[in-house]
Parts: sequence; C-alpha cells; structure tokens
Amino acid sequence: MKKTLSMALVLSLTAALLSGCGSPAAETTAAETAAAESQISQEAETTAAETENPEASSQTAETEAPDAGGSTVQVMALKGPTAMGMVKFMDDAESGNIPDYDFQFTIAASADEVTPKLVQGSADIAAVPANLASVLFNNTEGGVEVLAINTLGVLYIVENGDTVHSVEDLRGKTIYASGKGSTPEYALNYILSENGIDPASDVTIEWKSEHSECLAALTSSEDAIAMLPQPFVTTAQTKVSTIRTALDLTEEWDKLQADAESPSALLTGVVVARTEFIEENPEAVQAFLENYQSSVDYVNTNVAESAQLVGKYDIVTADVAEKAIPECNITYIDGEEMKAKLSGYLNVLFEQNPASVGGALPTDEFYYIQ
Repeated sequence: MKKTLSMALVLSLTAALLSGCGSPAAETTAAETAAAESQISQEAETTAAETENPEASSQTAETEAPDAGGSTVQVMALKGPTAMGMVKFMDDAESGNIPDYDFQFTIAASADEVTPKLVQGSADIAAVPANLASVLFNNTEGGVEVLAINTLGVLYIVENGDTVHSVEDLRGKTIYASGKGSTPEYALNYILSENGIDPASDVTIEWKSEHSECLAALTSSEDAIAMLPQPFVTTAQTKVSTIRTALDLTEEWDKLQADAESPSALLTGVVVARTEFIEENPEAVQAFLENYQSSVDYVNTNVAESAQLVGKYDIVTADVAEKAIPECNITYIDGEEMKAKLSGYLNVLFEQNPASVGGALPTDEFYYIQ
C-alpha cells in the first residue's frame, strides 16, 4: 500500500527529527586559522549530516547516466562517507556500464534535502543516517525499509597531546563535543557508561554548537580532548599536525559487544528504499544492491583510484579522500547480520531517548531480508 505524507508533515518531520545539531567548520591556531577554516569548511562542513543534522541548506550535486534503455532508479546520498562508498557505482552508471537500469544519483549536502524527496516518492533509494531511517519508518507507517548498512561509526576521540590510550584514560578529563541530543551524545554516553565512567560526574563534557568550536578549544590548550567525525578529523589533521587520533569509538563499541549473542554496532548510515518501490521493482533493488556491494568493495581495496572518483564527484578533495577512506568505516552489511547490528544500535538510542528513533523501535518489516 502506498504511503504518502502531506508537505506540512514532511517539513515537520525534517525539522523535528533532525534538530539539535551543528554544521562543522574549522578554527585552528592563530598562524593557521585563515587557511584551515576555509578549506575545512568546504571539504567537511556537510559530513556531519551522517552523524548529526546539518541545518544549513546547500546545492546538490547530480550525476545522470546516459539512457540505458531500462527503468530509471533515483538514488540519493549524503555528501560524506556514505556517498564515498557509491563512487564506483556512480562512475559505472554515468559511463553507461550498467545494463537494464538507469541509476541516477544525487549527492545532497544535508539530510533535510533527502527526507521530503524520499517520502514524496521522487527518490527511490537513499543513504541516510541510521536513526533517521527508523524515524521515517515509524512516521510513514512502514513506508520505507532498510536494505543494508553502509557506514559504521565515524566518531573519534582526538587530542592535542598524548594522554588518552583507552576509554579509562578519559576519566576526570574534559571532552569537547558537538551533537548534544543526537547520535554523538548517545554513542559517547553508552561507551563511557559501559566502561564504568559516569558521563555526568566522572568526565566533563562541554557541548559546543559546531565542530569549529571543538577544534578551536582543541588547538588552544595543551592536552585538550574532543570528539569529532571523519572525514573532518583527517581534514583537520592536514592543517594542524599536532592533532592525534586517540580512540576509534566504533572499535570501542565493538569491544563492548564482543560477548553479546547478537552483537550490535555503532552505525552512521544505512541505505533505505521506499516500500512501494521494493514491492514493484524487486529486480531493480537486487541490481542496486549487487552494484553497491561491488562499489564498496572497490573503494576499500582501491583507495587511491577511489579517492580520485570522490574528488570527481566533489564529495571531498581527492587528497583528503585518500587519507580519510581507510578511517571512514565504509561497509556493506545486509540480511540477518544487518538486522542484528542495526536493531541493537537502535535499542541503545531508544533506551536513552525514544524520540531519536521515532518514538518506538521498528518492527521486523523495517528490515529487508531476502
């Protein structure tokens, strides 16, 4: 059954469900500020759309394949790690190397560009933040399904020093972070709590509205600590050599889940499709998944070549991409493993704030299992 929403409800969903997050820029030491701020803003400003909601609107970059003579499939992705995993697929489609289907891609700068198009049916498939997928499922009464996980966590603890080598080393420290009330806060609280550290009393978390503020604090004092996402971390490190990656929060999450019967994962992005599109075009969905999985494999094993494609599609510069791709946790996970990891992740968010997943955990119909 076709699920539709009024424009008013679409806009309400976008504003309410993606609120409370800032868009990053960059600010460094006095000698480096001007050059770093300009480039980091341009290259990494919209990346946090995949861990937080960016509120600034911007242009979308579109790629249109030659007419392949088959059904047209509209695909959207956010400018960041999820789009990086698609670049080989995008290039093949643009070159007319995919028979039977005409996959057309739009790279959006923010999630609030994707949501209304997906809900209203002008987009068929989209890469979106993992918790937004759950929100959409709940608010469209099953109008979308998740096809695969495409990006694990991209959050890192970084420092201007060499004092943090384990989560326990964060005890008693001040952590600068942005994204209060959204995925970064929930992820950090979970990792701290499960390691026996009370986020309210054992550490001081100074919440900033933008990543630029975190970076300014990081570079202005010795031994300062911050939580930042990729590829913003890599972009910043190219400008400020003293910034050190201390902890990968995805790895820390995995340590906590090592003995779980059905391990969850810290996730950034998933690929969803409209339920109606899946029901009416099962072969197209299968073709998409096969090509997307091949693209992810290519990106992870051919970093230099993939970085050139990332630059070609203006996601970030090729130089930044080549350094960032190995740290962006680009992946492809579908089927029962996808369900186990994603459902566990959403449960962690739900326990902290039900609204973060749309008020309720999604039912089994949310997970596309072939």
